[in-house]
Amino acid sequence: MNDSRAAEIAYLSVADLTARYRDRSLSPREALAAVLERIDAFNEAVNAFAFVDRSGAMAAAEASEARWLNSAPLGPLDGVPATVKDIVPVKGWTTTYGSDVLADTAPAIEDAPAVARLREAGAVLLGMTNTPEIGWKGVTDSPAHGITRNPWNTARTPGGSSGGAAAACALGMGTLHIGTDGGGSIRIPAAFTGLFGIKASFGRVPVYPPSAFGTLSHIGPLARCVEDAAVMLDTLSRPDARDWYALPYDGGSYMEDLESGIRGRKVAFSATLGYATVDPAIAALVCRAAETLAGAGAEVEEVDPGFDCPQDMFHHLWFPGAAFRCRDVPEDRREELDPGLQEIIEQSRMWGLAEYLEAAQARAELGVHMRRFHETYDLLLTPTLPIPAFQAGDEVADENQTRWTDWAAFTYPFNLTQQPAASIPCGFTADGLPAGLQIIGRMHDEATVLRAARAYERLNPLVMPHAPMTA
Repeated sequence: MNDSRAAEIAYLSVADLTARYRDRSLSPREALAAVLERIDAFNEAVNAFAFVDRSGAMAAAEASEARWLNSAPLGPLDGVPATVKDIVPVKGWTTTYGSDVLADTAPAIEDAPAVARLREAGAVLLGMTNTPEIGWKGVTDSPAHGITRNPWNTARTPGGSSGGAAAACALGMGTLHIGTDGGGSIRIPAAFTGLFGIKASFGRVPVYPPSAFGTLSHIGPLARCVEDAAVMLDTLSRPDARDWYALPYDGGSYMEDLESGIRGRKVAFSATLGYATVDPAIAALVCRAAETLAGAGAEVEEVDPGFDCPQDMFHHLWFPGAAFRCRDVPEDRREELDPGLQEIIEQSRMWGLAEYLEAAQARAELGVHMRRFHETYDLLLTPTLPIPAFQAGDEVADENQTRWTDWAAFTYPFNLTQQPAASIPCGFTADGLPAGLQIIGRMHDEATVLRAARAYERLNPLVMPHAPMTA
């Protein structure tokens, strides 16, 4: 298959893929061959994958092709290439969690709920994408698999912790990508790499095994268009008895009324959340995006939601989760952990139960505050990130910062509140790096977030890099 043909196929949307499967102008095996060709050509440059299951993917594609030939597909994802982040168990695959120390010693005996739903829908599982160790930070480099790089500039980070998924998605190395998000890990790489990603309301997508980061942690899609993410979310949100936090399944579809727009919706726009410092280039792009949505009929008002920076609160919940996850690491192997992970584990050991409970109480109050805010506003718009992508291999953008939460001030607050939040690209800096607009909805209202994102996307279609770029 020539390069242009492989690229054409690899960048097809879910709807276009399945339309071609239906009219037999393309087969799932041909689609898989195109994606594998892209992986062979570009994965070395960006290091998106921890593992590629070529034989398993081919078997799944052959089974899908037989179903399409018999006019009996399992659904709208049958034969669609997909990846799984390397902290989400897949039956028969060994999960490493980006770690030499914490890696499973045997293949998983069952699929996590999100994986099970994709498999039931006939998706072709390609492999596992790279993540920092246990997904603890907002960039992607791991002791087990190394540094993942940004397709728009391979000297820069794609963000994290779902950075491998983002790099794969942007380069056509898979159509749909499972990410996780405990403090921005879907939205951060979406913003840095020019993709659409959504963290649904907590409980919307069932999770198992339970995350060590507790009710901060979500799971969801990264994709190259809003419609692909919506149809993927339809599948991921189906019920699974293993998650006792899971929301009741309502049987609806996020594809319904996706094109209905946002005319008349009351939308708040906050450029800083009242406390963040934003790069002027990013601020200008996000402001223009808010104006675009106003032009699409939204009633946009510039207003801060009115809460103080919750970084300390987040740390008091996040750091103990990391320590809990690493509690069984033998003393003589702790130095093999990511140095930054070691630091936050040690910091968490200085805190007691009282500090943890105080943070939990403050979190509850923040959640109530945002519920009240959304009695007035359907949506809140912010930058996804205040800066463009920085040097790959670094956790922070400059010497004035200590942790990734210093530059991710717009994402983790909405893990604390558990609201649906998405990132959609809203332009490029002068250096050619993507910026992201974050769209936050009231609790349990993913549909309005997706409709707003689609309304913006109609006016500003997503652009992909097609090949890794260098500075």
